[in-house]
Amino acid sequence: MKQIFFVFLLFAFQISIGQEIDSPQEIRTELNIERIGDYAQFAPTAVSLITVLVKKDEKGFWQLGKSVGTNLAATWILKYSINKPRPEGRTDGHAFPSGHTSFAFQGASFLQRRYGWKYGVPAYLVAGYVGFSRLEGLNDRHDGWDILAGAVVGIGSTYLFTTPYMEEHFELSFKSGQNSYALGMVYKF
Repeated sequence: MKQIFFVFLLFAFQISIGQEIDSPQEIRTELNIERIGDYAQFAPTAVSLITVLVKKDEKGFWQLGKSVGTNLAATWILKYSINKPRPEGRTDGHAFPSGHTSFAFQGASFLQRRYGWKYGVPAYLVAGYVGFSRLEGLNDRHDGWDILAGAVVGIGSTYLFTTPYMEEHFELSFKSGQNSYALGMVYKF
């Protein structure tokens, strides 16, 4: 009986040594990563809204609204219907898909789809950081599948409603030569 007790104590000691204890510096770093991600999730959609308003893009305004609404609805429906547990063991579930990531990628993909890669690349970098913050933050709220699903839901909700922006709808041309004149007009929808 003493041998079993000794083996049990040795095993318990090994487990306690094997537990990773974060240093205060690590905790501060992970907390900062998570907090920045919490705020950065709003940046791509906020920039999308500002861009729509500055360009007076009424069609883009409605497309953005439909994309945001669809993204939020799809994310929450999936979270509550799947109810996947969180990686760190919390029992609140609702890890799949990552809401922070889906919101950030929805805004980034709207900028890219509506206004091009010039707007999209910086927004996707911010969205990528948000996904990273959900993996590496203090509480390890998500795993890679949650992040990937969040990105797919966010991008998918944008591509359902968003069309590329065309600033010039009319194109007028004129050509002359050898006693002939041509006037052309093209309207782009």
